[in-house]
Amino acid sequence: MQVFDASSMIYAWDNYPIDQFPGLWAWMTTEIEEKRLVMPSVAFEEVAGKTPECSEWLRNNDLKLLGINNAILQDAKRIKGLLGIVDDNYNQKGVDENDLLIIAVARANNAELISDEARQPTPPQVPSKRKIPSVCIMLEVSVPCIKFIEFIKRSQKTFR
Repeated sequence: MQVFDASSMIYAWDNYPIDQFPGLWAWMTTEIEEKRLVMPSVAFEEVAGKTPECSEWLRNNDLKLLGINNAILQDAKRIKGLLGIVDDNYNQKGVDENDLLIIAVARANNAELISDEARQPTPPQVPSKRKIPSVCIMLEVSVPCIKFIEFIKRSQKTFR
């Protein structure tokens, strides 16, 4: 199972129009139907707020949404502590509350996260400035994280 972040779904929707890449979206439909592609409920809400047409397509294809439970909340809180974020004082250049929940959902499901947030080859000196991929590679987090294009390439599918 792979967990999609809002950034990757919006990236896919914006850069691979369904009319021009029908084969890609047919394959994604199959991945959704087989529950190999899922999304945290908070990520889906972000997509709905930014790209209503995409969220409608996802809803029409019965995308499985992963909810937030107490264990996920506690893990997100733990990660927040690792980053030195106190209360709701998130750094504008780093992760926010939803990002931490998305990472925690992927961890709870032992799933790979697909995120198109910016990569930070060298983690920032200030941990709270880390973006999703940089948080995922922390030893205390350890969530595999790839970009959408890597997801496509790894499928080895040809889309026509």
